[in-house]
Amino acid sequence: MTKPESPQGGHSFDLRAIEHELRKTEPYRREGHTARTLLRAPDLRVLLIVMKSGGRIAEHRADESASLQVLSGHVRLELPERIADLRGGELLLLERGVAHDVEAVTDSALVLTLGWHGER
Repeated sequence: MTKPESPQGGHSFDLRAIEHELRKTEPYRREGHTARTLLRAPDLRVLLIVMKSGGRIAEHRADESASLQVLSGHVRLELPERIADLRGGELLLLERGVAHDVEAVTDSALVLTLGWHGER
């Protein structure tokens, strides 16, 4: 498992290469999705999530404000007030505590960014 990076001094990622690597893993094949934490800082988390078509992340809530950027594919989030259909190049902002699930309509790659309140 790759250790998350520190933002100290700046760091860049080849997201396509990481996506390709994650799609070869057992959790991806078995569960239909997997993720890698790219950054773990006291005030911020950044994850790359890859999902197979039909893969689903069950309903959950984040204790932090979040953004979800779709790099490729098409995902659908069920939110309390509406369904959000997002395709490559689109960004969704969520306030903390909003219940939602995520379903991949097609093979998809997403960047999830979470504000963070200290080390946990």
